[in-house]
Amino acid sequence: MFDQLSQRLSQSLDRLRSGGRLTEANIQETLREVRIALLEADVALPVVRQFIEQTKERAVGQEVLGALKPGQAMVKVVHEELQRALGQAQVPLNLAKQAPVVILLAGLQGAGKTTTAGKLAQWLGEREKKRVMVASCDRYRPAAIDQLETLAGQVGCGFYRASQSDDAVAMAREALEHAKKQFSDVLIVDTAGRLAVDEAMMAEIQAIHQAIDPAEVLFVVDAMTGQDAANTAKAFNDALPLSGVVLTKTDGDARGGAALSVATITGAPIKFLGIGEKLDGLEAFHPDRLASRILGMGDVLSLVEEVERKVDQKKAKKLATKTGKGAKRFGLDDMKEQLQQMESMGGMGAMLDKLPGMGQIPEAAKAQLNDRQNKRMIAIINSMTPKERRYPDIINGSRKRRIANGSGADIQTVNKLLKQHRQMQKMMKKAGSKVAMAKLLKRLPGGGLPGGGGPFGP
Repeated sequence: MFDQLSQRLSQSLDRLRSGGRLTEANIQETLREVRIALLEADVALPVVRQFIEQTKERAVGQEVLGALKPGQAMVKVVHEELQRALGQAQVPLNLAKQAPVVILLAGLQGAGKTTTAGKLAQWLGEREKKRVMVASCDRYRPAAIDQLETLAGQVGCGFYRASQSDDAVAMAREALEHAKKQFSDVLIVDTAGRLAVDEAMMAEIQAIHQAIDPAEVLFVVDAMTGQDAANTAKAFNDALPLSGVVLTKTDGDARGGAALSVATITGAPIKFLGIGEKLDGLEAFHPDRLASRILGMGDVLSLVEEVERKVDQKKAKKLATKTGKGAKRFGLDDMKEQLQQMESMGGMGAMLDKLPGMGQIPEAAKAQLNDRQNKRMIAIINSMTPKERRYPDIINGSRKRRIANGSGADIQTVNKLLKQHRQMQKMMKKAGSKVAMAKLLKRLPGGGLPGGGGPFGP
């Protein structure tokens, strides 16, 4: 998300950083480019106007022109205004209420409410250690109730199917009573969506809200709807006391205008970003971190948190024993484990997206970071026998042909994999310092960045 906006803003602000003195004229020119970049990113026009006016007011004052380093001061102003537009500070869920705490999900059909209910249940179970129950009040689409039941089974949380199916308010009340009997900490209530905002839909969800008195009313909106997201958000905000927003499908939206628009127009904080279809694809929203990512400053804090959460610590400790003199024991199975750990974190592209300066990397170089390479390498390793994985030196020409045929690769690619394993094994012998470990990471797939020298580059 925000790839296009990040690239355009970074280019505009870099010219100010590298220039000498700032004047009202070149600030005006930069703000014109920023305005175009925001509009191209599908940010709603009223939000763009407000952003530019406030940035200009601060930029042409002493805050920038009177600064010792005006270019950097200008970047700071834009960063702070982006953060303000995105919601200023991270707002957690309000869980400090008598159990069961009710979370009501609202939004149009196709926005991803039911999937978000499953993701949120997993998030609350894993991060907050809550006993969660999910229930649906969608009396129009029985398949939505079945889908939610399936997701609940995958997450391992409670699920309740109401005995009534023609009264959404009665379904919600019944689910709440059941959650109380089961001593659930949180009840997530999924509601019906429509293809467009209509009076009947709003009246029904208002009645549900009044009946169950939720602690959180989360508006679920598809980030790819662009400016329409802001219009829909306003309609729901007028009808319900929204406490937060969940932006879904953010991995498919390169523009990201919905995030800026929805937060400004509704005044409700964005609380989560939905990424992909997997149930662990939900991130808490941090405006300051996202503002930094938009300006190409990276988001190392989120990356560290993700590594701590998703990397298998037992396997990491096991790998640590295979350094120095024990590096000979670093086999292809160990290499495969590292590739799979990377996959669990969203792949190399998702990881590097959070590192500073990634917006400046050419598209051709970014194309090398696609995670098909990881999958291809895992497939090659899977096509080997246990003995070959443990003792790669025995892999001769005929074995390479068999492995290539079994994995759908060619012999050249098999050779590249074996070469990369040898390089990693050599680095493991030297991995007694942080510098050596940093060099080792560059040897992983994606190390084909300029200067990285990864063997899977072109």
